[in-house]
Amino acid sequence: MSETVGAIDLRSDTLTQPSREMKEAMMQASLGDDVFGEDPTVRQLETKLAGIFGMEAGLFCPSGTMSNQIAIRLHTGPQTEVICHKYSHVYLYEGGGIMSNSQASVKLLDGAAGKLQVEAIRESINPDDDHAPETTLVSLENTMNKGGGSVYTLEEVRPIRQLCKETGLKLHLDGARLFNALVYSGERPHDWGKMCDTLSICLSKGLGCPVGSVLLGSQATIRKARKVRKALGGGMRQAGMLAAAGIYALDHHVARLEEDHDRARLIAHLLARVPGVSEILPVATNIVIARLDRISPESFLEQLADKQIRAVKFGKDQIRMVTHLDIEDRHLEAMEQRFAQWKVRF
Repeated sequence: MSETVGAIDLRSDTLTQPSREMKEAMMQASLGDDVFGEDPTVRQLETKLAGIFGMEAGLFCPSGTMSNQIAIRLHTGPQTEVICHKYSHVYLYEGGGIMSNSQASVKLLDGAAGKLQVEAIRESINPDDDHAPETTLVSLENTMNKGGGSVYTLEEVRPIRQLCKETGLKLHLDGARLFNALVYSGERPHDWGKMCDTLSICLSKGLGCPVGSVLLGSQATIRKARKVRKALGGGMRQAGMLAAAGIYALDHHVARLEEDHDRARLIAHLLARVPGVSEILPVATNIVIARLDRISPESFLEQLADKQIRAVKFGKDQIRMVTHLDIEDRHLEAMEQRFAQWKVRF
């Protein structure tokens, strides 16, 4: 089996290739100039996602980083502060955008599995004092990448939302893998729309699109967001070809995310038996994080590559694997065979 499968790339769910059917949908899309607001397929995608989450409007962006940074800029500014987890994507992986785009300060909190608790947030809100930046925004991430794909539930976020209302803070959700969370929890998208002032949905991860993210919010918020998107260079013209991929993915690729979750759990089981792996973080969705001992991530990944399996370093003693729609059962069967033949070099 391993001879016929070839390379198995688990570095990220951003690696997915559009299917033939998705490409056909893209080629058939009706097009216009989106900066003029005249691309009908972009409008359809924005309206469709806003409707799914019960929010008023949406804005199609080239990337999840851009949709997150637009939201943060709308809710912050100079001498204000964002509360987020110390491992959050908006802080670690968006090029210092909070500072460069919004000139805002960041208060980094800890929390098990990458998730924030309401009391920790409450204690971190700055007083009304000339010496401190004004706390204006709480940013959460669902699923939590650095938490091993951990899932916030509505029950966990409800008290955070209530605190934000009581204190006048805005709540943004980086929902890059929110559909993974919804498939895992069985919760309704509409209920999440009620929780957030802004919500970002990435289309190019588990949903399998080549490009794109949609920022959701109120009509007034999205009007302002369009101006920020323009300033950041995110205004695209005949973007309907990309939006059509998003529409196709929402219609065909959401329910199948459960397959990715099942395969991630199987990979965790296989990895746990490999010498040098000391711990597997709990696997809820499509992310598997393994902690190593007696071997560096670099050496482990090099030996994996010799077996035509690709993963990424994810900390000083961790590696990450991510399942996606291009990983099938035959790949897991090949992994099992390759692991069985692997004599780990320490």
